[in-house]
Amino acid sequence: CISGLAGGITMGLTALSTSIVIAQLGQSPVSKIVADLLYPIGFIAVILGRAQLFTENTLYPVALMLAERRHGWKTLRLWAIVLPSNVVGAFFFALLAVRTGALRPEIVTAMTRIGVQAAGVTTSHVFWSGVIGGWIIALVAWLVSGSHSITGSVMLIWLLTFVVGLGDFAHCIATSGEIFSAVIDHQLPLSRYFSWLGPATL
Repeated sequence: CISGLAGGITMGLTALSTSIVIAQLGQSPVSKIVADLLYPIGFIAVILGRAQLFTENTLYPVALMLAERRHGWKTLRLWAIVLPSNVVGAFFFALLAVRTGALRPEIVTAMTRIGVQAAGVTTSHVFWSGVIGGWIIALVAWLVSGSHSITGSVMLIWLLTFVVGLGDFAHCIATSGEIFSAVIDHQLPLSRYFSWLGPATL
């Protein structure tokens, strides 16, 4: 639970880094690409730091469950702990970012704008975008387990999660920090977050 909470908070590095770039460079195709180059930071910190991330716990538990025809309840228990703790961690990050004055107003504005944009698409788009994003993150987990060096792991995580950011694919935890920021800043109702989270997680 604590590791999942840490994972959710640490994924806030993705929202933070991309928001800082957009606040500095403005809304343009070039600033979007530069921001996407920094999108992997949260994933690198979480994966190398061995924190629990829900989307990392979808490949191996399911593969084990299918191979051995058991562990179903243990997998559900794992998800029931990690997903909510990741979400609470993302909420704490957003609270810190929006309510404490730790960030300059233009950074908060950039972060909430990203959250509004992410939550403003159709349910169908969120779901299918999440399918692609989930496949890429599962691929990250698979390839990192075969990497024999920290440098190799960092490069694999960076390359693949860069694609997630570049394609604006839904990720139920990475994007939570930005949408929660918009909710806390009264740009979105809380119900919009949960209506986005459902298809993004599925």
